[in-house]
Amino acid sequence: MIAFYMNIKTKQRFFPFKKKLSIKTTIVCVLMIISSSSFAQKLIRIETKDNLLLLGVDTNAILKQLYFGRIINDIGGFATSLEKSAEAYSTYGNDVEHTALRVTHSDGNLTTDLMFVSSNTTKQDDNISVTKIILKDKYYPDEVTLFYKTYFEQDIIEQWMTFSHKEKSPVTLYNFASASLNFQSPAYYLDYFYGDWANEFNLIETKLSEGTKTIDSKLGVRTDQRSNQSFLLSLNGKLQEDDGKVIAGTLAWPGNWQLQFNEDHYNNLYVTAGMNPFASEYILKADTTFTAPGFLFTYSDKGAGETTRNFHRWARKYGIADGYGERDVLLNNWEATYFDFDEEKLSSIIKQAGEMGFELFLLDDGWFANKYPRNDDHAGLGDWEVNHKKLPHGLSYLADICKQNNLKFGIWVEPEMVNPKSELYEKHSDWVITAAHRDLNLSRNQLILDITNPKVQDYVYDVLDKLMSENKGISYIKWDCNRYITNAGSFYLGNQQSKLFIDYPTALLNIIQRFRKKYPDVYMMVCSGGGGRMDYATMPYFQEYWPSDNTDALDRIKIQWGLEYFYPAVGLAAHVTPNHSDERITPLKFRFDVAMTGRLGLDYRVDKLNADEKTFAINAIATYKKIRNVVFYGDLYRLLSPYENNRAALMYVSENKDSALVFSFLQKKETYPDNSKLLLKGLDANAQYKLTEINKGSFSRLNDYEGKTFSGAFLMNVGLQFDMYNDYESAVIQLVKQQ
Repeated sequence: MIAFYMNIKTKQRFFPFKKKLSIKTTIVCVLMIISSSSFAQKLIRIETKDNLLLLGVDTNAILKQLYFGRIINDIGGFATSLEKSAEAYSTYGNDVEHTALRVTHSDGNLTTDLMFVSSNTTKQDDNISVTKIILKDKYYPDEVTLFYKTYFEQDIIEQWMTFSHKEKSPVTLYNFASASLNFQSPAYYLDYFYGDWANEFNLIETKLSEGTKTIDSKLGVRTDQRSNQSFLLSLNGKLQEDDGKVIAGTLAWPGNWQLQFNEDHYNNLYVTAGMNPFASEYILKADTTFTAPGFLFTYSDKGAGETTRNFHRWARKYGIADGYGERDVLLNNWEATYFDFDEEKLSSIIKQAGEMGFELFLLDDGWFANKYPRNDDHAGLGDWEVNHKKLPHGLSYLADICKQNNLKFGIWVEPEMVNPKSELYEKHSDWVITAAHRDLNLSRNQLILDITNPKVQDYVYDVLDKLMSENKGISYIKWDCNRYITNAGSFYLGNQQSKLFIDYPTALLNIIQRFRKKYPDVYMMVCSGGGGRMDYATMPYFQEYWPSDNTDALDRIKIQWGLEYFYPAVGLAAHVTPNHSDERITPLKFRFDVAMTGRLGLDYRVDKLNADEKTFAINAIATYKKIRNVVFYGDLYRLLSPYENNRAALMYVSENKDSALVFSFLQKKETYPDNSKLLLKGLDANAQYKLTEINKGSFSRLNDYEGKTFSGAFLMNVGLQFDMYNDYESAVIQLVKQQ
């Protein structure tokens, strides 16, 4: 009775707004307060093979984060620090500097105070477990559920949250992070990615200091165009490849996102990751659940290389469609013809592609629209019927020609977009995203369809469904998206405009899921003008991704270097092109060697290749087919960074270590030759490997190694050393374990 009296007496701390409570509500609140005042400490293990996230519940029923790092079995000592530890999921009120959740309740209260209710862990299979932790507000009938999904073998943890309430009137969510983590270390180095169209995935490192560092996107659509929602956090010095404590994290969400890093003057670091709350306050009705996207993270005390391999192994199994499936060598007509093609020209290209060993032909932009034909990017988007003048016999005719030449057939679409010069816009000008009372703000001469509107969602789905059902033989779709949101506004959302940036990506994922359910076997590339949709909410539905519209081989070295910290080569579309983006002249061998570090493709008029170039291309394609599985399914090891060296080098090692490929690229000629030593990684130290150069050009600098056998121990401790002299010089070395 004393505990009861004391809590009732102090209830104004929890109930600052005068409001008559029902007897039932009063009893529930009192019981919660009593429970809070006498709660026993509790420890909760979230663990994988090598990682442990340790949570605890203190005597006030507050969920705390105690530890995240290498696995520890003896955790009893953590109980001594439980009361002083930071909250595992911060809320506005008790905390104001780093807030994961901020809610305005129906009576106007700005604060949220969560207490632990329960936790349980269930196993989905031998590798996946899900821990569910329920938290409730101490006064309001609001519930937050934290989910922690562990992928044991891959050392990946996925965290997300749901929020629901039973208040009589709607509440408004202002902050709604998926995850909140905290660390204590003398110094923090943050590595993240920045750039813009055709200049994606530049790796940037900064030392964090007191205050808040925010990395975010507010673009609404193709939100990864300038940055990516991924980061590496080094806890004991600058980021290193094979040493040091590193946390790597990425948000699985194709909409606006935000990563915040708040360091206080005690060197505590608080990290929140989730949807970007900017201009996105979300009104939530009672008995409705708001679900935040998944935040994926891993830890290594062996540097960034191990975190990369953790993510790649996870992605091949869970994060990308058919992660262990086949990938075809592709010929795309885009940089070969652009909009200038017809049936005769395409038929000729297809026949030559079959002769050269390609496996897939992709027909890019320009194949559709009749009233406003798609002869450039000013017209036709939205009118997805075959252009009769260019293709009088339709798409199935081209698919048949592909089949006759042992090729699959693919098609380009951009179903979320519309040109004002189109029949669709003439009929449905209210279907576009644009602010009321403002002039149209075009980008690439187009507007974005408002798929928050269910009618528009159905339209976009029907475009894809009709394309597949009426044109037999399509086995591949390139889904593009060539602009982001400006002049944000929705005719459909009315007075709830701030829902746009959350409801749009939610609708997009619903459309993709709906399409995939009916067409599970079609291969798909997510494009978005480059890496604009490289995220692990989108990629489970796509077999590959287009990193950048910049296909210049020299630029692609850094672009692909950056993205592969999180995204695996099995999905990396890399094309040999004429270098139209910057007209830099690089050797065909150099372009092939760079493209062969991912899924090889060409954007080329193959009939324009001279005899020597065509022979080289045919041989390179044939060679690639023999070695591509090492690239697709092997472990990546970075040897020489293009950010720190004139030479860049990386290697892939098959999972059973029986074969490997080493790629070496000289980015720039200097006065003296570059003779950097390549210390190989990931090999079987006790095995013998035979070395062979592939894609040989007119000369080789690897004669000292050609055809010879070396132990894995020698290659990893002594390494390979050979000169590289010229701009855009490259070498690819195949290693095969000897029996």
